[in-house]
Amino acid sequence: MTKTRIITALVLAPLMIFGIFFLPLKQFAYFIAAIATVGAWEWANIAGYTKNWSRVLYAAVMFVCLFVTARFLNANEDYLIYFLAVGTLWWIIAFALVKQYPGGTELWHARPVRALLGLCVLIPMWVGFMHLKQQPHSSLLIIYLMLIIWGADTGAYFAGRKWGKAKLAPNVSPGKSWAGFWGGFATSLLVGAGFLVYINSQIQTVDIDFAITLFMITVITAIVSVLGDLVESMMKRHRGIKDSSQLLPGHGGVLDRIDSMASAVPVFAFCMLVFNWGLS
Repeated sequence: MTKTRIITALVLAPLMIFGIFFLPLKQFAYFIAAIATVGAWEWANIAGYTKNWSRVLYAAVMFVCLFVTARFLNANEDYLIYFLAVGTLWWIIAFALVKQYPGGTELWHARPVRALLGLCVLIPMWVGFMHLKQQPHSSLLIIYLMLIIWGADTGAYFAGRKWGKAKLAPNVSPGKSWAGFWGGFATSLLVGAGFLVYINSQIQTVDIDFAITLFMITVITAIVSVLGDLVESMMKRHRGIKDSSQLLPGHGGVLDRIDSMASAVPVFAFCMLVFNWGLS
């Protein structure tokens, strides 16, 4: 299993690096849309649609929604913040759902409701990526966001293994602990400190306001990235499945790899707009 995971990762990592660094905006939009569409095919199963035709139909609906969103935002760029605000609001609601689980399932048990939640998860992720891709030093920003997510996940893994006794959300994901959460949190702060040093030496001179805003956004993003994982775990547990699919050998499905990204990307992009923060 470990060998399979490593091989799959060695294939996926260059694809992501190529997509982030080398694809122009339009091609990048299709690249992320393709990932979101495959994720939608998996979400259909999580929502309870098990027949192949219904899953393909849901994925097609997702792609059309992304296309319509792109056309709308191209014509009405001022509405970008509202799309990201709705995406951020969803994750606030999701926190309440995770905290209440296994109670509260009557609110989202119906298949159409779970299908709608899939749109709330994947469309804001795409919108957030598009906003980041259009910023100065876009590749650096996207890589930094990935490092926050990976740092939170890696720190949580090692801290959880060593000190993880008190469970973070036992009804949703018994493997997650408070020690893991704080370990991931600390790792994300270290990533932020390293990023700040790099920016100051290679990109631009930073002041105290820039540094404070950077750490605020980093903290918020790191916390929300954990929530993305928990929400998918909650939905899979309710559905009675372990992985979103078996598309990625040793890793499960695409959603199992991008669940934290789906929550972190729109919130990171929204914070950039709200705090008027970015690289020059």
